[in-house]
Amino acid sequence: MYRILTLNHIATKGLERFGREHYEVASEISHPDAILVRSFDMHTMEIPEGLKAVGRAGAGVNNIPVEALSERGIAVFNAPGANANAVKELVLAGMLLAARNICQAWAYTRELQGDDAELHRQVEAGKKRFAGFELTSRTLGVIGLGAIGVQVANAARGLGMEVVGYDPHMTVGRAWQLDAGVHQAASVDDLVARCDMISLHVPLNEHTRHLLDADRIRSLRPGSVLLNFARDGIVDAAAMVEALDAGHVHAYVCDFPSRQLQGHDRVIALPHLGASTVEAEENCAVMVADQLRDYLEHGNVRNAVNLPEVHLPRAGDARLAIINRNRPDMVGQISHVLGQNGINIVHMVNESRAGLAYSLIDTEGVIDEEAARGIAGIDGVLRMRVL
Repeated sequence: MYRILTLNHIATKGLERFGREHYEVASEISHPDAILVRSFDMHTMEIPEGLKAVGRAGAGVNNIPVEALSERGIAVFNAPGANANAVKELVLAGMLLAARNICQAWAYTRELQGDDAELHRQVEAGKKRFAGFELTSRTLGVIGLGAIGVQVANAARGLGMEVVGYDPHMTVGRAWQLDAGVHQAASVDDLVARCDMISLHVPLNEHTRHLLDADRIRSLRPGSVLLNFARDGIVDAAAMVEALDAGHVHAYVCDFPSRQLQGHDRVIALPHLGASTVEAEENCAVMVADQLRDYLEHGNVRNAVNLPEVHLPRAGDARLAIINRNRPDMVGQISHVLGQNGINIVHMVNESRAGLAYSLIDTEGVIDEEAARGIAGIDGVLRMRVL
């Protein structure tokens, strides 16, 4: 029986993936094997002993102490792409809201006074203040061409926009998905110089914090629109307000309100709605639940942020799943212990990612306690499970 602790509300469709026969799932549970989380800040919580995995029902893992969990051999999974369509649609909505000054125009009409004739007079007199522009006359820059960025770029092409993309770490799979009409930028600065609207789709880390800093914001084309549905901190908010006040930037559309931005008539700040659709929440929950099940039951790794991808069909009588520090001769030491205990390897795979390595080993015969203790006792082994 596996025990799953939920730290946030998780869509029922995802929780239903855990069969009642082999899983206990609850928001209050002791000694969990795995944790399901959305936005709960795990940095301040005490990590339970025996925890094997954490599943984030979403893409970002800033609320999870990934490094500390890695040191304890705990796998951390996320759900990349499960909310991509929801975010894409909100980005498109943000582009239209900014281009046509819809929020300002709506606020204007809500404040009008008088009878219908007076309203009509004021509407005709005031509408020219909210004249906008069409998206087909603009070039969109997309920084970050992962699951969301590719969908945004393709959707913008479908609207007739010119699109320029930049992502030095783009995968071959994403490249195949990208519309052939998307142009490639050589750098962030190259993209900024070529685009009227820019949409950000990168994680927040030491390399992307203030990616759009004061210098880059000053180099934006006059009348530009910046859209940030990625992470707060990627844009220097103070520099953005300064550019908006000066009339250099037409609008800033983001999912991260702050006191600096609140109330500014050129800012559309939403309450972190990017993935807030029924469909996205269900997609994320189902994806991460399936990944946790596959890992707990079979040791397979899909979409872990701290372990390599490993898939191995079952063969033999028993399976070992081992997380260890990425050092020379670790596989040799593990094989030696198995050999000493008369255990033959039927099939195995070993992959590494940064400082960690992961092995799945199928064997003939059972893994007895002596062999398990021997492997667990190897210097550098962080986690060993017999499945």
